[in-house]
Amino acid sequence: MHSRHDFGEEYDNGTPAVNIPGVSWRKSVCSNPNGECVELAELPDGQVAVRNSRFPSGPALVYTRAEIAAFIAGVKGGEFDDLSAPRDSLDACTARPPR
Repeated sequence: MHSRHDFGEEYDNGTPAVNIPGVSWRKSVCSNPNGECVELAELPDGQVAVRNSRFPSGPALVYTRAEIAAFIAGVKGGEFDDLSAPRDSLDACTARPPR
């Protein structure tokens, strides 16, 4: 997937985040202070770039707004709750099946 903005630059998945100028990176106010966060930025064409806050010059992944909306809906709907629990606390009775 790639994103093209008004000036003709194209952003592919894996583009170094530092090569995406003029965007404002945001992270959740609930994120931890250790720099282990996911940051998002709206691109000029409306797509959304995602990067690891620990490596701000590292690669960015580019998603459509529809893809981001589907992911956020899944998070809000609990589809990934099993990924936030410690692995040893999950068992066959409590782990949610994949959807």
